[in-house]
Amino acid sequence: MDAIRKFESFYTDLASMKVEELADIYSSDVTFIDPIAAHSGITAVESYFSKLLCNAKYCTFTIHSIEETTSINSESNTITTIPSYFVTWKMAFTSARMNQGQPIQVDGITQLKIEHNKIIYHRDYYDLGQMIYENVPLLGSVIKRIKRRLV
Repeated sequence: MDAIRKFESFYTDLASMKVEELADIYSSDVTFIDPIAAHSGITAVESYFSKLLCNAKYCTFTIHSIEETTSINSESNTITTIPSYFVTWKMAFTSARMNQGQPIQVDGITQLKIEHNKIIYHRDYYDLGQMIYENVPLLGSVIKRIKRRLV
């Protein structure tokens, strides 16, 4: 199975996966970035996932699309051969610590770069407000009110 299919399979039911399985998908020197933090190396990524998943009752991703792209090396302005992908998704999860244990859904995009059939670069783009801030009791109602006024 190629790296992008392993990625898709792994994230389909993230909460039931074992953190040790990340090494099957990610390179030992992976760079993993999301709106919460940045991590370098598989050990740091495994530690991050362990902390995230210990509070999740479930966490699933519905993958909407996977688009292959070509990376451009901005330093020399040449086209590289590193396969790159943009993945659009919707994450659904519950956490005992957030939204009173009720489901939360977040839309996002992931940029991936793959080398030797392993992910070497993973960057998530999503609205941290949709994920966290809007689900904090007092803060959530204030943010939702501000958003309504902007429309």
